[in-house]
Amino acid sequence: MRSNWAWGLVAAAGLCGAASGDVVTEWIDTYLAVTRLSGGAPCPISRSGPMLCLVMFDAVNAIDRVEQFPASFKPYLPGLPIPAAGTSREAAAAAAAYTVMAGTHPLQSDDQPMIGVLIQSRYDEQLANIPDGPAKANGIALGESIGATMLLLRHEDGYDADPSYTLGGQPGDWCPTPDAPVLQPFTPHWGNVMPWGIERGDQFRPTRLTNYGSMSALLQSSEYAAQLNGGPGVPGVRDLGARNSVSRTADQTEAAWFWANDRDGTSKPPGQLLQITKVVSANENLSLSQNARLFGLVALAMGDACVTAWDAKYNTPIDLWRPIDAVRETINDGNPDTVADPSWLPLADFTPPFPAYVSGHATFAAVHASIMAHYFGTDAKTFTIGSDEFAAHPSLGYPANLTRTFTSFSEAAWENAMSRIWLGVHYYWDATDGVSLGNQVGDFVFAHRLRPVRSGPCLADLNVDSLVEDSDFVQFSMQYDQFDCASSLMPGDCSGDLNSDGFVDDSDFVIFSTAYDAYLCDQ
Repeated sequence: MRSNWAWGLVAAAGLCGAASGDVVTEWIDTYLAVTRLSGGAPCPISRSGPMLCLVMFDAVNAIDRVEQFPASFKPYLPGLPIPAAGTSREAAAAAAAYTVMAGTHPLQSDDQPMIGVLIQSRYDEQLANIPDGPAKANGIALGESIGATMLLLRHEDGYDADPSYTLGGQPGDWCPTPDAPVLQPFTPHWGNVMPWGIERGDQFRPTRLTNYGSMSALLQSSEYAAQLNGGPGVPGVRDLGARNSVSRTADQTEAAWFWANDRDGTSKPPGQLLQITKVVSANENLSLSQNARLFGLVALAMGDACVTAWDAKYNTPIDLWRPIDAVRETINDGNPDTVADPSWLPLADFTPPFPAYVSGHATFAAVHASIMAHYFGTDAKTFTIGSDEFAAHPSLGYPANLTRTFTSFSEAAWENAMSRIWLGVHYYWDATDGVSLGNQVGDFVFAHRLRPVRSGPCLADLNVDSLVEDSDFVQFSMQYDQFDCASSLMPGDCSGDLNSDGFVDDSDFVIFSTAYDAYLCDQ
């Protein structure tokens, strides 16, 4: 049973039915509260987030496409029903969210009874605030249909595949760490889960470690030694991440714990980034339709962040051990420039049970920063947020309501990434390469998913570079007569469906050929 402080955290956050925004942000509150109660590994949490947010986007956007098509966006799910004009966006979003949340979390559970209470009370309250009538009824029917489609789509996405893992047992191989209970590694299969917006889990796979050719060559390199000991431009985890470090500043120590959010009772790394999104949304006074797309994009990209980060962690020949094993040299690494310290401990009181490279926190953070900067057209937004870690871990001695302020999304992302070195659970290359991976994923997702519905010749600008040219024709031809957008299980790139009839066919080619080489879309 969850301890009293965890439930107190949920209540203190105002998540027990009190209104805190529009329908979308209220469900984000509920999602965060449920995450604090249910706990678990970050990747399953990063799967339920996009399921929730994308059905709310599709529900609201489906009505926008009927009532204000030029201002709407391309849907995520294929083959959506066309709602009647006047359908309630609030009812549709609420029903879609409830259908997914009820389909992915137990509404009745002896172990976690409050999860069902949170989900059901949120839905009941939202419906009670919508006047009865055809608009409400049509919205509920639309939302339930979209939610059911999402549940069907993700039913066989690989999330429940065999999670067994064989330990390597050689120097450098990941193994259960000396500072934690002996646990099986979390979700080793996740790099093979069906992605959300990218094409494959290994689409942007970093190769820094595998370029060495073998684990032994990696461990004996000067680059590896610098990751532990430090070097020019490389902060070493042996010093900065040590529990008794004299080099780590008080502010770095605070930041290390601020971004931790690893333990149950917190909203976990994806949840903390959704909290940033919610704060910025409120600062910007976004509308329901704007919030639906913003949270859809953020959650979608974070779902792909876990797929790609876990691909890098598990799907290459190098599943790198954590700093506590590296510094202690629990198995001799063979590098004369590293000296074993068998008593070394990280600042963190436990090390997450999965390989080090790349950092999941860094990947999540960079994906989030990329989407936010693209969405708002600037990286420079100032926001102030708190951290669940301080309420979940009061023995740290920090005030539960302690906050930190940032002046850009990238600033917060980089501090988040660096916090893992200060916490002693990651190397510097885990952070830098995680940030690079996250930026690539975020850039790709924003360029290809939930894109604006363009009018006139700009419909044919498939790669959104403001020109209709050969590169667009190549993209169109790859889709032509090969993709049924209305029935495909996996929503692929259907940007060539210019008339939105569910197919990429001759009628779309006519539209494309009319626009070809004839329009500069940003003028």
